[in-house]
Amino acid sequence: MGDSMLKIGIDILWSVAIVFLVGGGIYFTVVLKGPQFRFKQMIKPLKKPSTSGVSPMESLMMALAARIGVGSLAGIALAIHIGGPGTIFWIWVSGILTAANTYVESTMAAKYQIKTKDSYEGGPAYYIDRGLHKKVLSKVYASILLFAYIAGFITIQANTITKSLDKISFLSPWIIGIFLSILTGFIIRKGIQRIAHITGKLVPIMGFGYFLLCSLILLRHFKQIPSIFLFIITSAFQPKTIGVGILSILIIGVQRGVFSTEAGLGSGAIASSTTKTETPSDSGLLQVLGIYFTIFIVCTLTAFIILTSDYQLYSWENVNGIELTRYAFQYHLGSWGNVFLLFTILTFAYSTIISGYYYGESSLKYLVKTKHPFLLPFLRIGTIFFILFGSLANPHFLWDCVDFFVAILAIINMYSLFCLRKDIKREWENQPKSKKV
Repeated sequence: MGDSMLKIGIDILWSVAIVFLVGGGIYFTVVLKGPQFRFKQMIKPLKKPSTSGVSPMESLMMALAARIGVGSLAGIALAIHIGGPGTIFWIWVSGILTAANTYVESTMAAKYQIKTKDSYEGGPAYYIDRGLHKKVLSKVYASILLFAYIAGFITIQANTITKSLDKISFLSPWIIGIFLSILTGFIIRKGIQRIAHITGKLVPIMGFGYFLLCSLILLRHFKQIPSIFLFIITSAFQPKTIGVGILSILIIGVQRGVFSTEAGLGSGAIASSTTKTETPSDSGLLQVLGIYFTIFIVCTLTAFIILTSDYQLYSWENVNGIELTRYAFQYHLGSWGNVFLLFTILTFAYSTIISGYYYGESSLKYLVKTKHPFLLPFLRIGTIFFILFGSLANPHFLWDCVDFFVAILAIINMYSLFCLRKDIKREWENQPKSKKV
């Protein structure tokens, strides 16, 4: 009874969040005349150096590292398991619409970023504070984001790594959790420069490798691709089972899409604000590339790999989501599928862990200002604890917690961006003329 009530509560909260996310995406797409479709402008910031220690490319890779986590593997599989293939259609739709949210939040993060000793800091807490002058709301947002990432997103990544390893190795969840904790502790103690450097090297390798192998698999099923596309679209408007309506499928699709891209949450804006671009708008346009790569490459490839297998013939219990993905790769590649997916999960999830830690650290720095050096060791210890906890916890509980916090972050962030709409429009209109075509 308690679990069902919690689920109903989360669904109601997400119904509100979807209005903010999709409504905001439509509003900013119309008012700004489709910033998410200015493809030529998106790559220009990559050609120019940054005046900070973090380059535009590294900031994009750090944001991608947080986005391309288990949401692109387990989350997509979970969406298909719960709502059917039709959820993929709504993930595509929400990806396109909420890409406008990514543009505006990253633009505002760049506009209101602050200079630190060796880099820049920013994000929703800063533009809510410095742009809206709502200090209480900015602290509420930063507090929720700190807890959501350290105790939510990071635990899901650890849980997925553990779920993947304990089925194909002799290692217990305790051993896996301890190993992950130690490895994470070693990296995060080096700070933003080290995190940006590692994700800058790791993300291109893992992204290209995943794209290449999935493409090769799908080439063997080339004739099925058109029918799968049609099946996804028709399923979006035909409930999988009695009791799972179109609204529920839409909610599941947007949930998993937002979890994968973080578009509209504001967290990606934290990564984008670590660098300095020629204009704030350049930073916003650059981050849209990350949304498209996550949704239309990584998530879509995962969905097609699953849908070209016979996953529906089996009964799945206590699902994290990664079980379906692992089965699909094994179906296509045999025992090598387990090896490839294990490598993919380790790189995807681990890059998200270290990026997620930085989001938490950034929130802590905002909340406590000059006192943060004394609290950072406690944050790092807490991160290590939650990695271990996530390795042992029930995945349903973890997903529910993450969905709850993600919805609240989305509502606060999109409300704030709507209040900043005049600033956003001014930044778009003040770009050099040659950049707006």
